[in-house]
Amino acid sequence: MHRGSCLCGAVTFEVSGELPAPDACHCRNCRKQSGHFFASTDIPKSALVVQGEDRVTWHQSSGKVRRGFCATCGSTLFWDPVFRDWIGIAMGAFDTPTNTRLGVHIFVADKGDYYDITDGLPQR
Repeated sequence: MHRGSCLCGAVTFEVSGELPAPDACHCRNCRKQSGHFFASTDIPKSALVVQGEDRVTWHQSSGKVRRGFCATCGSTLFWDPVFRDWIGIAMGAFDTPTNTRLGVHIFVADKGDYYDITDGLPQR
């Protein structure tokens, strides 16, 4: 079981099962949302239980994706491709050890010009 929360604790969540290797998304939207790049792990929606779900505000960032954050403190929590059976959870929102490591960088052509990706992981 993996547990996490927003900054103020109004939203908490539990994920059952192992967490897949996260990706680091460098696309413009993820950079704008997170303030840098967005690291998240994709899990089946059925593996996620959210407490304080009424405190999650959703921003429909495209016709296919909505982004969830805490309405109280603004913490970025979820990346939800609404027509899929999985959801991305922000790695920074986990309170417990995740026992996983970053696996890939995506949308690297859109990355900010103020940093380099030098960790040797695959880049797409």
